[in-house]
Amino acid sequence: MPEKHNIAPDKLELVMAVVHNSKAAYYSSIIQSHQANLQFSMAAKGTTHLLLDYLGLSDNRPKSLVMSVVRSDEAGSLISQLEELFQKGEDYKGIAFSIRLTSVIGTLAYGFLSNDKRVK
Repeated sequence: MPEKHNIAPDKLELVMAVVHNSKAAYYSSIIQSHQANLQFSMAAKGTTHLLLDYLGLSDNRPKSLVMSVVRSDEAGSLISQLEELFQKGEDYKGIAFSIRLTSVIGTLAYGFLSNDKRVK
């Protein structure tokens, strides 16, 4: 029987952050510093828009949803760093969370997403 090799030693997580649109590029560069090879950003609404609209206090600043794939060993420190940055002031407010990916098909796809240069 052939020997089995573990091609994917590091698990991957999808990190999602809702931030002010004006700070999306800033947060994207922070996330990239945690070895995120794949990022996607799109327009979004803030997490409190329904309550604020109901009270007549709507926050009209556009938001961005930044989605990134990072290794699990980087995800915890990335979320912690984002939480610290969210405390800097009103323009830096946001929300971030991660979802563990259970599988990725293909060694090349995994190598790219995990920033593992050994996978060819």
